[in-house]
Amino acid sequence: MDAFLLEYLPIVIFLGISSAIGIVFILASALLAPKAPDPEKLSTYECGFNAFDDARMKFDVRFYLVSILFIIFDLEVAFLFPWAVSLMKLPHEQAVFAFWSMMTFLGVLTVGFIYEWKKGALEWD
Repeated sequence: MDAFLLEYLPIVIFLGISSAIGIVFILASALLAPKAPDPEKLSTYECGFNAFDDARMKFDVRFYLVSILFIIFDLEVAFLFPWAVSLMKLPHEQAVFAFWSMMTFLGVLTVGFIYEWKKGALEWD
């Protein structure tokens, strides 16, 4: 039983060190950070408009567009890492097929990104 528990010792040490570092950083920022509050810093800021207005007010659709674009490209990157790791474990024929499949996917995504860029979807005017 002791040998089994010793396998978890590095995890416990890692959690202890990371918790200590986190607490030190939080305390250091609370003690050393400059404190100059003003009404602008203390105001709640969400989605580019005042949070205390009517909840049913109209606002610009660009907020949704930027969030959707972020999710699309963020998920793409999130799926690239496991794909790259598993690509090395495949036999040669399957690895070549997987590589060109991903290149096709990235090509379609790049064409979509260029289209969005040309249409001005990434401009914030």
